[in-house]
Amino acid sequence: METAIALAAAGLLAVALAAVVGPRLHVPAPLVLVVLGVVVSVLPFVPVVEVPPELVLSGILPPLLYSTSAAMPAMDLRRELGAVSALSVALVVVSALVLGWVFTLLVPDLPYSWAVALGAVISPTDAVATSIAKQADVSHRVTAILEGESLLNDASALVLLRAAVAGSATAVSLWGVAGQFVLAVAVAVVVGLLVGRASVRVRGRVSDPTAATVISFTVPFAAALPAEALGGSGLVAAVAAGLVVGRRGPRVLRPQQRRSDEENWATVSLVLEGAVFLLMGLEIAGIVSAAGGADVAVRALGLAVVGLLGVVVVRTAVVAPLLGWLHLRSTRWQRARGRVEAMQERLAGGEPLPARGRSSRRRREVDVQRFGRRVRQVLADIDYLAASPLGPREGAVVVWAGMRGAVTVAAAQTLPTGDDGPEQRSLLVLVAFAVAAVSLLVQGGTLSVLIRWLRPAVDDPEVLARERVEVLQLVRDSWAAVPPEAGEPDKQHRLRQLRASRDALLDARDVGVHDADVLGGALAAVDAEEVALDLRGGPQG
Repeated sequence: METAIALAAAGLLAVALAAVVGPRLHVPAPLVLVVLGVVVSVLPFVPVVEVPPELVLSGILPPLLYSTSAAMPAMDLRRELGAVSALSVALVVVSALVLGWVFTLLVPDLPYSWAVALGAVISPTDAVATSIAKQADVSHRVTAILEGESLLNDASALVLLRAAVAGSATAVSLWGVAGQFVLAVAVAVVVGLLVGRASVRVRGRVSDPTAATVISFTVPFAAALPAEALGGSGLVAAVAAGLVVGRRGPRVLRPQQRRSDEENWATVSLVLEGAVFLLMGLEIAGIVSAAGGADVAVRALGLAVVGLLGVVVVRTAVVAPLLGWLHLRSTRWQRARGRVEAMQERLAGGEPLPARGRSSRRRREVDVQRFGRRVRQVLADIDYLAASPLGPREGAVVVWAGMRGAVTVAAAQTLPTGDDGPEQRSLLVLVAFAVAAVSLLVQGGTLSVLIRWLRPAVDDPEVLARERVEVLQLVRDSWAAVPPEAGEPDKQHRLRQLRASRDALLDARDVGVHDADVLGGALAAVDAEEVALDLRGGPQG
């Protein structure tokens, strides 16, 4: 027991040191941890490390994906839903099928079903590995697409993996796989939405910020485990719950609770992310030994290089037409801008909306407000697409930033053993690990160099500065709309002003009329001031 505690403490120190040393060396912290784990694993006095795949898939990934999705603006995912769907579903399926065909040519006597299973294992990008791209100097839109893809493509890969494993024993139809995928996603979304809404309500009634944060630690598991039991994707359920909490939390939870959540979840995410990559490196010696030694390892490395090249080629073949489609969509929306602005002017002038149906003469005021909100949202989307175009340089970053990671290693280890599994199971697991490791080392290690060479578009600092001025004016206008009441203490008046400014900022966030990061900074400032006022005590402060 003492040895295990000492190793856990050493692991925590390694994670902290990598987070500090990595940026100073201009090397992503995940790469430092993978290399450190590999070096430690080959030391003669270090025992073989075996990590149950369920620990990663059910114990580590749900809270990590929940934390990422809760911090991701919902409007980013809505705006990029087409691109995210293409990358997280279509790309995974195409990659698995193409790589399956390639592996059948390279590995004698490997059935196509097991080859597709290996292709499904190495197809999804890793949410934690993609965090490397978020630290690079690229536009917010590129990181939003990569983040959305990595949040959702795990479900596609795992469903396809299950279908391939089932297909090794019986015939599996395309419609059957499609039905499994739709069912897994639908069940997960419903469960995630219900758990997310319930968690916000429960935590909104808890006055202790620490207790509310502890409750939040259970939310990803409360979403993932029931979803898995009902045949859904636990990872998608955790993502759905996180999106609900990220959208509804600021309107329901107290500022102290949200700040406590942010600080504690940041710590938890750092530890779990580091543990994922450190464990990946520590497993290498055991995986190589189980596969048959150095000769098999060299062969697996060669297959991994071919597989990674195939992944990049297929990803390029999908991203290229996707960029063309996104450009056409942006062009169509720009052409429609005049009509949308004219409609907005009609609404501002008080003109009634055209009636629809025999029984409707004039829309109710609430319908007019909703329609006006939708018009503002469309105009904001048009501005967003015009300000962040995606060209070949941005497409190259999207292709190269699609790294593999812990999901690939954990999914490979779920391949069945014995008579139910493939004869080459150890080789397939080693290939999957090699793909993840080489992807992190090569793509992750060269991504910043590629970005400096390509110089893709970045967020315009002048536009961001103008956004900050507009958001500040929005806050001031909300304050002016809340005059003091007769005999009201200054502290209470200020608290009402802060709550009004929070509502105004959240309304702007939901419509999407301002940059998500700028709005997030303003919300954090409002929360900080309200917390400071509450700490002063007494109605007068």
